[in-house]
Amino acid sequence: MRDLPDLAPLIDHALLDPHQGREAVLRCCDEARHFGFAGVCLASRWLPEARERLGPSGGRGPRLVSVVGFPFGAVPAEIKRAEAEWAAATGAEELDVVPDFGALADGDSSRFCNDLAPIVELGLPVKVILEVGRLSPAALELAVEASIDVGAAMLKTGSGFGPAASVEQVKLLRQLARGRAAVKASGGISSLEQAAALVEAGASRLGTSRGVALMQALRQESSSPANPVP
Repeated sequence: MRDLPDLAPLIDHALLDPHQGREAVLRCCDEARHFGFAGVCLASRWLPEARERLGPSGGRGPRLVSVVGFPFGAVPAEIKRAEAEWAAATGAEELDVVPDFGALADGDSSRFCNDLAPIVELGLPVKVILEVGRLSPAALELAVEASIDVGAAMLKTGSGFGPAASVEQVKLLRQLARGRAAVKASGGISSLEQAAALVEAGASRLGTSRGVALMQALRQESSSPANPVP
């Protein structure tokens, strides 16, 4: 059998399709609990239902992750802060935040920081969603430094609505972060080979809507005649 990492504790099971409703959200929570995923990543709209389904925060189950300013980050900082405050009060345990990309385009690090800092100050781990595949090297470096300066816990390769996460993106974020923040790979993660390569490159969290399929593929490989389960 190939030497594959234990993926389940690394997966944020994402349901961010706006055309999905309550039943899909509850199923996502049940799947995350069943497989032992790290978290459930949802739009803030669904936090009350998800919190009730997962049980009280701070338990041993999957952490409830809310996106903020998703997917473009193009809202006033005050509105983004209000969404983050509401998410925290409703039971979110981590926040995946889309920053002010317009500030990056203007080279305005102060505005970029002022957008993120009040959210980090809420005290929850914050992952900053950086569209690595779309940013220039200078803009990406500015975004990484500013995110770390305000206290971001993780840097995320993308929203999942842009280019797929790649090994090169993960390595680049790791290089720029220099151990000061972790890396979450997100977007287009659909095979065991890809997931394992991203982890090997340094991703400590994987954001994907295909977590169940990955686990089923892993179990199938583990139980195949050529690779019997010990």
